Amino acid sequence: MTGANGPAIARIWRGRVPAARADEYEAYLHEHGIKPLIEKAMGVQSLREDREGETEFVTISYWESVEAMSRFAGNEPARIHHLERDPEFLIELPTSVQILQIRTAHGRTGDGRG
Repeated sequence: MTGANGPAIARIWRGRVPAARADEYEAYLHEHGIKPLIEKAMGVQSLREDREGETEFVTISYWESVEAMSRFAGNEPARIHHLERDPEFLIELPTSVQILQIRTAHGRTGDGRG
């Protein structure tokens, strides 16, 4: 199990948008969702999968503990905190996030692109 010097918790959010609005939503998500996480989490990854007709975004944030994550996300860290324009973009509003314990981590996960 990781911890001490590295993240112990991964918080995973998923959302789908119509393909025609994917680039617009990606810019919005970065500005209003990812940037605040960069300031608070130990690390953040933003992933995108383009499919026929829709695009799925996945945001993974890394935390040293559930307590640290709760300081950012509130008393219910699995509760969704929708961005103001999410109802305009998302095909359906997610009802929860996934919170996983990081048991092992190996290798390099970043390429310096920030």
